[in-house]
Amino acid sequence: MSDQSPPPAWTPRDPDTPGRRAPQPADPRQQKRQAEQQAKQQAKQQAKQAGKQGRKRTGRRRILPTWRMVLGAALLLALLLGGALIAGYLLVAIPPANAAATAQSNVYLYADGSPIARDGEVNRQNVALSQVPRTVQEAVLAAEDRDFHSERAVDPKAMLRAAWNTVTGKGKQSGSTITQQYVKNYYLGQEQTINRKVKEFFIAVKLGREKSKNYILEGYLNTSYFGRNAYGVQAAAQAYYGKDVGRLTTTEGAYLATLLNSPSAFDVVTHPQSRPRALARWNYVLDGMVKKQWMTPAERAAATFPEPQNLRPAAGLSGQRGYLVEAVKDHITGNRILDEHTLAEGGYRITTTIDKRRQTAFTDAVDDKLTSRLNPATRKADRLVRAGGASIDPATGKVVALYGGIDYTKQYVNNATRHDYQVASTFKPFVFASAVENGSRTQDGRRITPNTLYNGDNRRPVVGSRIPYSPENEGQDSYGDITVRTATDLSVNAVFAQMVVDVGTTKVKDTAIALGIPANTPNFDPGPAMALGTMQASVLDMAQAYATLADHGRYTPYTLVEKITKSGDTVGLPQRNPRQAISREAADTTTSMLVSVVDNGTGTAALAAGHPAAGKTGTGELDRSAWFAAYTPDLVTVVAMMGQDPDTGTLQSLYGALGEARIGGGGYPARIWAAYTKTALEGSDPLDFDLEIQPGADQPLPLPPPPSTRPPRFTGRPPSPAPDGTATGGQSPTNGGTDTGGQTNGGPANGGQTQGGQGNGGQTGGRTDGGQTTGGETDGGRTDGGRVDGGQTQGGPTQGGTQGGTTQGGTTQGGTTTEGLPGSGGTWGQ
Repeated sequence: MSDQSPPPAWTPRDPDTPGRRAPQPADPRQQKRQAEQQAKQQAKQQAKQAGKQGRKRTGRRRILPTWRMVLGAALLLALLLGGALIAGYLLVAIPPANAAATAQSNVYLYADGSPIARDGEVNRQNVALSQVPRTVQEAVLAAEDRDFHSERAVDPKAMLRAAWNTVTGKGKQSGSTITQQYVKNYYLGQEQTINRKVKEFFIAVKLGREKSKNYILEGYLNTSYFGRNAYGVQAAAQAYYGKDVGRLTTTEGAYLATLLNSPSAFDVVTHPQSRPRALARWNYVLDGMVKKQWMTPAERAAATFPEPQNLRPAAGLSGQRGYLVEAVKDHITGNRILDEHTLAEGGYRITTTIDKRRQTAFTDAVDDKLTSRLNPATRKADRLVRAGGASIDPATGKVVALYGGIDYTKQYVNNATRHDYQVASTFKPFVFASAVENGSRTQDGRRITPNTLYNGDNRRPVVGSRIPYSPENEGQDSYGDITVRTATDLSVNAVFAQMVVDVGTTKVKDTAIALGIPANTPNFDPGPAMALGTMQASVLDMAQAYATLADHGRYTPYTLVEKITKSGDTVGLPQRNPRQAISREAADTTTSMLVSVVDNGTGTAALAAGHPAAGKTGTGELDRSAWFAAYTPDLVTVVAMMGQDPDTGTLQSLYGALGEARIGGGGYPARIWAAYTKTALEGSDPLDFDLEIQPGADQPLPLPPPPSTRPPRFTGRPPSPAPDGTATGGQSPTNGGTDTGGQTNGGPANGGQTQGGQGNGGQTGGRTDGGQTTGGETDGGRTDGGRVDGGQTQGGPTQGGTQGGTTQGGTTQGGTTTEGLPGSGGTWGQ
């Protein structure tokens, strides 16, 4: 019989194990406790496993790092960064001075590769810090780094803040301390690369540990660029104030400190339009000195702006060369192709877009039609005359010629790029272009086209404007209901002041910007007056906008630079991709209106070019400027005359200049335009405009209102004869009597009163006598129409002047100068 099985809970005995105690029977209570503990452990394990399954990363969470991974990566990055900083500090040595200490000249070339000029050698003279007045040192610190003496060599927070502001569009900032700027100026270069910034960082740290603050500040003052080709504070003191640095006053030092921010732009002599910004920066520097207790409030209150002396250009920049060089420099730095400091280091070979033949033609045209006729010794007003011009190929946007003034060494402000003269009625085409582009309508719902009727009465209140406005027409003339085309021909202010409100002033501004007018143009404020040209765009800006019209509404950014190289390397130029700024219909319809201005209106002098042309005249407020902006299908040119006191630089009226009572855009500017364009396009066949105009825009024009509705044009002062014996009114002998004054309206019946008298025999050639009193109403107008008395006896040599009567006031030319039609030559005139 086999052994019985062991009772439950008994462990079997191993008979082969000696000395082992025999198992004791288990306690039932102990077994129960053990079973409960096992059950609890199993429950915990099951709950733990369930929790893990519930927290399982699914979907996108699987690719996201855990906090442990992030922490580990951060620690690893910190270790790597720390190692890199240590290695960089040990490996980057302080290099020798860079090439800027012996910087070269830049070479500027015409488009064909022939030389224009070199921009001069670097002007540098080092001085000890002890020679620099303490207030000048403090002014520089107030401008650039107010905590220089207490801060470290680098400021990581400022660098990060500057980087963030640059990325977020708050402006490009360096975030550099004076130590970093000194390193960049003296040891490295101005290129904006990561490699350069890394080197700058480590060299600045090492320099800050090895050199004193005074050593660094002295180096900074001796290596900084102040404009006018001056490196260092001593060269700047001589360039701007004609004295050694030790004799600089606090306010002069503050102005030199101001220049460090933007050397050329803040030069109030060469860039007068930047004066408000320069003064704001100068005040910022002085206020900073007060805040740091380097200047007392009483001294600050007594401070006045120290006017710098005139620029002294190098002899190699005489004539037009200096203007071209400065315009190209501004274009390069303004488009961030190179910054000003890098360009000033030199060694660049810059090929421009300037066509040498056309540049010569422009200069010759101004000399022949204007400057050769000036006689400042006998006519004081001739001292005020300035001229500027720009010519662009509309298909490419290349500037082919630029006229900056009589001579860069005598008149250093570039009249082609300055922004302190109102553009006057040359703005009016932008108003009409915007009307077509936006499908605008009049207040009573009629679509605006060249044949839309507007009321052209003098001082007619503008309807629909929140700003009350009742503009004067030139000569106080009222025209009744006239078409937009006629209002453009005659430059009627009342019509365009109303039209700009009908279209919407903001829309008109947007159109002008799309055409190429910079949005930051001075006095570019939306309002009824903007239609009459209150903004202050440069001649070059206006050439850009008119080039867009000439190219059927396609905007191509202009350029002055064809190629830039240095040591065999080519500098990249920005892309200039054309875009359709406004519709072709809007641009071409505007062009058709401007063709009429040349053929029938205030721009008839342009016909002398021998090419079909479209253009607009303009005369600024108080006759301070006179403009002619016009184009053929393949060349756009804008010419302006300006009045400026050569001693004070203030804007002045051109009354009496060249012996003429008034100067208008249809006179000398239009003649210069015609002479230049004729030569510039010599050898090419005249091209007709290929226009796609607004439906109905080419309908025949209605007849002008009868003479009885037109009051006499002028009641002002009589004209003064020009040196050659011609009357002042007859500025353009091309179309005066034949088209307007003589045959069409002013001939036998109304020559003196309506057009011969009003247009030019009246306007300029004989305002008082030739126009109204004798040549116009008494004899030339009413009695004989300018044939017997008005033309020969009274309207001519006796009262109205040779051109006011015989030559232009009567049958032959009627005095229809480009200024002779209504709207010319006065406040907001043609």
